[in-house]
Amino acid sequence: MKVSLSPKVRKRMEGLRHLQSQHDELEAQFLEERKALEAKYQKLYQPLYTERFEIVNGQEEVEGAAEEKGVPEFWLAAMKTHEVLAAEIKGRDEGALKFINDIKWSRLQDHEGFKLEFYFNPNPYFKNSVLTKTYLIIDELDPILSQAIGTEIEWYPGKCLTKKVIVKKKPRRGSKMAKTITKIKKSEIFFPFFPPPRIPVNEDGRDDDAYDELQDMIELDYIVGMIIRDKTIPHAVSWFTGEATKDHEAEKEEERKEGVKEDVNEDRDEEKERALKKGVEDERKEGMEDVTEDHTEEEGEKGAPKKDVEEEEEKNQVEKKKNGGAQIQETQKEQLPPECRQL
Repeated sequence: MKVSLSPKVRKRMEGLRHLQSQHDELEAQFLEERKALEAKYQKLYQPLYTERFEIVNGQEEVEGAAEEKGVPEFWLAAMKTHEVLAAEIKGRDEGALKFINDIKWSRLQDHEGFKLEFYFNPNPYFKNSVLTKTYLIIDELDPILSQAIGTEIEWYPGKCLTKKVIVKKKPRRGSKMAKTITKIKKSEIFFPFFPPPRIPVNEDGRDDDAYDELQDMIELDYIVGMIIRDKTIPHAVSWFTGEATKDHEAEKEEERKEGVKEDVNEDRDEEKERALKKGVEDERKEGMEDVTEDHTEEEGEKGAPKKDVEEEEEKNQVEKKKNGGAQIQETQKEQLPPECRQL
């Protein structure tokens, strides 16, 4: 929408554009420095992550530990403790996820976004030792997912977790033997990362349920990725022990209380607004009543003199008639012949 501006306002807008340009330069500088700071601390974290990997997988022992090495199903347990991840991990997925021995993440060098890496021990489900999930995003300050790329899994025969084998027996006509029918049905995606949902293109602008459902899946897919990046990887031990859950619940409770406070404040504001409107309405009504009473009194006051004037006019008319009649009589008397006049 074009806005017609006066020359003076256009001059002010030039100054505002200059300020915005300075802000954008500082914002770009902030993003660069944040990336550098993040990269610095990722390097500092790495020795800790390496030692964690060695302990979890039994490559390094802690003094006084039992004979059994490592921490079985460490990453599966850490992920299942988070309510969002737990809801997405299906029972059929757990058999494969038990074999995860490490999870890492890194920023992309040539594009905005990040990559998750899931490292697996040899397992009976697929050949891959690493499954990756890459998220390409637009606008780092307000991220929008533009594309999600996942590893193609090399499943072992009959072990694909994204397909469901249905075996049915159909009786043959004229025979006691039943015919076995095997159908393969695609089931839900694996954990739900692989393969990632495709970004839908709704060219017709239709708001159909299938399109909305796919959009929700993509949004959830990205949320799960960020939870693993920001919560699970850096605080895996706390999630495994359940300590992070308590902190998470405390945060949610605090948010709930803040939400209740906001609702109460909104209700109070609405009550104040209603009371204010009612007060204004009452004052308006009272004012109208006062005006009506004043108007009635004025009419009464104006009506009384009018009546008196009418009565006065009637008296004057009567008086005039009397005086007029007398004058006529005198005039007529003067006009009589001398012989007819009465002395």
